[in-house]
Amino acid sequence: MSIDLISPTHCDEQQLNSPTWQHGEVTLLCVEKWQETHDVFSFRFQGTEPVKFQFKPGQFLTFKSEIDGKQVYRSYTISSSPSRPYSIVVTVKQIEGGLFSNHLVQSLDVGGTITASGPDGVFNLIDIKADKYLFLSAGSGVTPMYSMSRWLTDTQVGADIAFLHCAKSPEDLIFRTELDTINYNNQSFKLSYILESGVENMPESFEGATGRISADSLKKLVADYHDRTIFVCGPEPFMVGVKSLLESLDFDMQRYHQESFGGASVTTPENVTASDGGQGSFMLKIRDRERAMEADQTLLEGIEAEGLPIIAACRSGVCGACKCQVLEGETESSSQMTLTADEIEQGYVLACSTKLKSDISLAL
Repeated sequence: MSIDLISPTHCDEQQLNSPTWQHGEVTLLCVEKWQETHDVFSFRFQGTEPVKFQFKPGQFLTFKSEIDGKQVYRSYTISSSPSRPYSIVVTVKQIEGGLFSNHLVQSLDVGGTITASGPDGVFNLIDIKADKYLFLSAGSGVTPMYSMSRWLTDTQVGADIAFLHCAKSPEDLIFRTELDTINYNNQSFKLSYILESGVENMPESFEGATGRISADSLKKLVADYHDRTIFVCGPEPFMVGVKSLLESLDFDMQRYHQESFGGASVTTPENVTASDGGQGSFMLKIRDRERAMEADQTLLEGIEAEGLPIIAACRSGVCGACKCQVLEGETESSSQMTLTADEIEQGYVLACSTKLKSDISLAL
């Protein structure tokens, strides 16, 4: 289902001359919505005014929406390709109990609007250079790989891509028809699947294996994996397993790149348990406010507990939305993704991935 944004008589001219959106906040109009699998939905957006979307394949958007009277932010990878700039597609896995994914699926329909910012993310084909690619994904982690594959096959002749995707069953294969088409049309594109069950329901031409990814299945399906630059995305257990597997196979980890939004805990001001009244180990100072913090709490927990404005989209040290500056004191960070060397030198940290090691003064 789709809707027209503007009069057909002016559509071509306005689109061709439309401005380019490269970064910042934008209001998006949902023009299509469809179901990919039993729990995955895609949304196609255009600008409320004609706009061309420019981003790096593999990057993500951060959506902002009011849910139950509160502003909530979440990041989702762009599944479309920047080679087709007149609309942008985001694919969302509906998670049981998931606040934002359920809100999108249940409330955002064709004709609805949503605010987004970005694009962001260093996990992309522009910032990471490669000659031969291996895309390893599981579940909804297929999304950036799909965008990357479309970009490469749209813009290069003979891009050397091995694409290995893991799923529970054939019914859980996201973008199956589209990937099969890319595979059919591009001789240098090799698509394989590893399924936990249901292999008997796949066609005889099926290239893949059963069970979980292993050294044997990797060597069988991508024999030259040692020669490739590897991009990995999926649930946290999958990420940990793949990284450990490749390390055990003496893969050059300088050519290993991963991104995951899984495994992040969601903290809101109502369930922050920071101690008050001097019971914490360290003191967090922001402007004229002070708050006692325990050593195992993140800066983000303290900021949210004070009710101060901060965007926390991925909550796992990936998106960079919660960047803030430590003016005084010592901290410890588990992620510095998206921060430049100059920003790190100036004391910038990611609030969701940083804990106090002393009393600190912070600037938002």
